[in-house]
Amino acid sequence: MSQLLQQAQRMQEQLLSAQQDLSEAEATGSAGGGLVRATVTGAGELTDLQLDPSVVDPEDVETLADLIIAAVRDAHAEIQRRANEQLDSINDDVAGLLGGAGAAGNPLAGLFGGGGTPGSAPGGGAPGGGPQGNTIRGEIEGDDRLGQGS
Repeated sequence: MSQLLQQAQRMQEQLLSAQQDLSEAEATGSAGGGLVRATVTGAGELTDLQLDPSVVDPEDVETLADLIIAAVRDAHAEIQRRANEQLDSINDDVAGLLGGAGAAGNPLAGLFGGGGTPGSAPGGGAPGGGPQGNTIRGEIEGDDRLGQGS
């Protein structure tokens, strides 16, 4: 029993370390062939946005908004991919502790918003999970389309 508790403590420490590393990590996503680049943290904070001047057309603001959203989603998907990689080894330890793969196949996937099974599609929600499922939601200041169910 003592050995089981020590193993659980080790896994808890690994999980906390992985969460800390992920929250401090940054990922950059792009859209439009690299014309729009967005950098987000593992905590979901947008920290940088780079726009090629050629995509800034006052007559076509919707395309620019779509490119920004796509770049942010791409960055979130990269963060999710990293989280899944980091959790694989910890998940193996948990599966061994539980005597198998666990009831859901991946008992730790939901901790970072994962889809629940190894190899599931990236971008399984915002980091931290939540009811959004595979949807990444955000707001653009001054966007009058907010609340219209994007």
